Amino acid sequence: MRTIWTGTIGFGLINIPVKLYSAIEESSLDLDMLDAKDHEHIRFKRVNEKTGKEVAWENIVKAYDYNGEYVVLEDEDFEAASPEKTKLIQIENFVEIADIDTIYFESPYYLAPAKGGDKAYVLLQKTLEKTAKAGLGRFVFRTKEHMALIMPRDKYLVLQRLRFAQEIRNTSEIDVPAGVRITKQELDMAAQLVKQYTSGFDISKYKDEYTAELMKTIKAKASGKKRSVKPMRVVHTAGTDLFEQLKASIAGGNGKKPTTPRKKRAS
Repeated sequence: MRTIWTGTIGFGLINIPVKLYSAIEESSLDLDMLDAKDHEHIRFKRVNEKTGKEVAWENIVKAYDYNGEYVVLEDEDFEAASPEKTKLIQIENFVEIADIDTIYFESPYYLAPAKGGDKAYVLLQKTLEKTAKAGLGRFVFRTKEHMALIMPRDKYLVLQRLRFAQEIRNTSEIDVPAGVRITKQELDMAAQLVKQYTSGFDISKYKDEYTAELMKTIKAKASGKKRSVKPMRVVHTAGTDLFEQLKASIAGGNGKKPTTPRKKRAS
């Protein structure tokens, strides 16, 4: 894995040198864009808007439009804005992980001890594990400040990047129907269906099946074949059908875990 950030975790007066690694990788296929006319590869260029000429990466700078004038920012300007946060994640307080709404979770990273930080790293990991807490702090990563939740996982530490509250959109524009009546019979039956299909969470049972199926389509087309696709129509359940469909769902499960449901034919 490639180190994407190096810095220090501040734990009281203890400073722990660490290295940051991305904990995720994409499972989707890397698709290229082609011209529909001749299937030639599409290439994007960084072009000067005025001259129309391509600009090399090394000649590109970042700037902010301030009152109609561009203020160009150098690397040292980003660091000067908060030099400590570009290199230090100071744990400001400790929290219960369950108290954090998952809507704030953004991206996970692995933390590893850098040179000289082994003992302090293990101390923090074991302390968080023993207390069932997570450390909350802030740091600057890729020219942007982020919330950082440091959690124990197995024998190592994970940094979960969090969104700020100001980044979560207001729900006032979401139209949720009011005055919808749910009978006790319907609610009880739905709860019974949930109970029947409840099991322990095991993420390893779930795979990216769509990518695998898409790859089959690609291989078929490459060999001059075309995969047959069965048309699918999903009919939404009417409010008057809820109880009967819940009842049929429970009867169809027979106490077993759910399989792919049959699609109801459109009338």
